Amino acid sequence: MSQGETLLVTGGAGYIGSHTLVELLAAGHAVLVLDNFSNSCAAVLDRVAELSGREVPWVEGDVRDTSLLQKVFAEQEQRGTPITAVLHFAALKAVGESVAEPLRYYDNNVAGTLSLLSVMQQFKVLRFVFSSSATVYGEPTALPYVEDHQIAPTNPYGHSKAMVEQLLRDLCQAREQFTAITLRYFNPIGAHPSGLLGEDPHDVPNNLFPFITKVAVGQLPALQIFGNDYETPDGTGVRDYIHVVDLAQGHLAALDYGRKQSGFHAFNLGTGRGTSVLELVAAFERVTGAAVPRQWAARRPGDIAAAWADPSLAREVLSWQARHTIDDMCADGWRWQSQHPDGYRTASPSAPVRGDPAT
Repeated sequence: MSQGETLLVTGGAGYIGSHTLVELLAAGHAVLVLDNFSNSCAAVLDRVAELSGREVPWVEGDVRDTSLLQKVFAEQEQRGTPITAVLHFAALKAVGESVAEPLRYYDNNVAGTLSLLSVMQQFKVLRFVFSSSATVYGEPTALPYVEDHQIAPTNPYGHSKAMVEQLLRDLCQAREQFTAITLRYFNPIGAHPSGLLGEDPHDVPNNLFPFITKVAVGQLPALQIFGNDYETPDGTGVRDYIHVVDLAQGHLAALDYGRKQSGFHAFNLGTGRGTSVLELVAAFERVTGAAVPRQWAARRPGDIAAAWADPSLAREVLSWQARHTIDDMCADGWRWQSQHPDGYRTASPSAPVRGDPAT
């Protein structure tokens, strides 16, 4: 990165955003975090600063607040450290919740991204890395998923990501110099191997792995397994679980690729291997020695039986591939949860703030 450039990281205090910050800072990038802390807290940025040995400036605010975004971009220009690229993590992400509250998801995920892109265009910022999801594919016509699989999501969360991808395609067609790299995540789990960073949902977890760790640490009585009658080897859902550090490093590769290529580009970030719910629980118990009581529950609306990636395009084009195993994911995730049963709630933020917090 050229001296004086800044990366805006929206949702940077979140699970994936915070791990990506560590990788960005280690690579020498200057960052500015924008986060409304709706499902995170500012204290996580202290941990990022501790791991990186560098300042992590942040602004509290929402991507739907266009006037705040304009102020942030303008102030960075005035400082001589303009924003030159955006990594966009800020989104609501629970499939079940999106079925119950679709308007909230479209407002936050789609309208928020539209606001962000509009301000980027105003300030002539031409590089965008988008936190997308494999849920854009919907029911598989074939597995593993490849990037040209049909886009046919089965829930509002997936639809919101697909809508943003379409926005990005259209923008890239209208602006030849604009670059949008969309990263279709599979199922990120685990934590930073230091034990300082991890997933910290504020409510009952919506994703499997933090539910497992919350049960193992004694904060929840039993793991609910949603559906045991899928057409899979053991009847439970099969997913492609990827270590969050591998995922974070994928953003670094995408950012570098976006410096050389314009246009819209989509990549799967996964391991290429499927693991069932019961297989993941068994691996977790074996690696950690912790017991995970479980109970069966009905299928959740919008869930599919199986999904895993063909990550070969990311390997060939981005020179990226996942390196951590399921055992690594379980060990690192448990290190975080067992050392921080209450997550970041007992920590206090000290990271420097830029701009006026949104109220």
